[in-house]
Amino acid sequence: MILTRGARITGAVLCAVLAAVVAGWIVRDLRAVGDVSVLLRYWAGYTDGWPKELPATLQADPVLLVVYVLALIAALRSSVAASTLVATGLITLVLRLPGVWIIGSSWMDGRFDDELRTRALIGTFVALAAGLALVVTGAAGRRQPVDSYDSHEPLPTRPGRGAGVTAFLVLGTSGAVLIAWEIRQLFTLPDSVYPAWYIGGKALTLGLTATPPGWSSIALGTVCLVVAWTALLRAVHARPLGMIAAGFLLVSGACGIARVLHNGWLEDFGGAPVEQQLSMGTSFLLAFAGAAALLVLARRGLDSPDGQNEGYGGYGYPQSGAAGYGYPQAGAPGYGYPQAGAPGYGYPQTGTPPYGYPQSGGGPGSPPPPASPPPGW
Repeated sequence: MILTRGARITGAVLCAVLAAVVAGWIVRDLRAVGDVSVLLRYWAGYTDGWPKELPATLQADPVLLVVYVLALIAALRSSVAASTLVATGLITLVLRLPGVWIIGSSWMDGRFDDELRTRALIGTFVALAAGLALVVTGAAGRRQPVDSYDSHEPLPTRPGRGAGVTAFLVLGTSGAVLIAWEIRQLFTLPDSVYPAWYIGGKALTLGLTATPPGWSSIALGTVCLVVAWTALLRAVHARPLGMIAAGFLLVSGACGIARVLHNGWLEDFGGAPVEQQLSMGTSFLLAFAGAAALLVLARRGLDSPDGQNEGYGGYGYPQSGAAGYGYPQAGAPGYGYPQAGAPGYGYPQTGTPPYGYPQSGGGPGSPPPPASPPPGW
């Protein structure tokens, strides 16, 4: 399945709108705080040196900004544009949905002025509408290639066997650990904090666009488990959705490591309680898992499940030397193609390769016919 030109443009515009909304809030926080380092410390979760004015964003917002920019580029060029749009839309819906009831809650009174809260509520509805539109665009804008023009469109690629197994291990482990920590919270959080941990409340200090920590942790853990299973099956959508999840894991783990180093907890790691040791180890695990998943899932043009080479065009193109549907074998004339030494209508004679087709001798890494620029993720 390929994504139509109109769907690509629509998806790119929607990603640009979402990126503009997030960028606007980040700029607002930079102006309100007045110091980039203070805002970075707040995003990282440092408990000391909080800004005088509470920022509206949290560490997930800069990650979303990067996701939207990459999704915009992928919508215009990538072979997995459809899956990227759907994954980006779903992540947006999950992370922005709590803002519908948090921004207008009475316990938010006094933390932000009414005008800012109104802007945040409008931005939340815009983000939800754009996220839903991304899902519809990515799902409904696909069709089977039917003509020669479509042959220039790259077909979706699947993660390779090694990439699928690696993603299954690191993302599956990370997802299981995140869910396990949230189960642990059921027995450790006070009754006054427990509901707010997942849906927001007076007991927590949240920004206008921030997601409750329990909500985001469960959502990320669930996405990691889903991607781990689909990556093992080498599904097309495992690449973009897995890369988004890996980005959040990497940032979350890096912020956790920064807190550990800042508080000097590693200096007395052996004397720390077991639960604190596990918490510190989780930060390193998430950072490693995010980096590893990004490395293996960012590759493209890997082997498909049936052993055929996807090349730049993706799944469904034959390997070098193997006959593929609609393409003649090396040295044998195919339907509609002139034999060696005989000129054909609209085709060059022997000695000059036909337009857009690679010469014989190309290996598995050579692009499939007709040649086109490799898709960018």
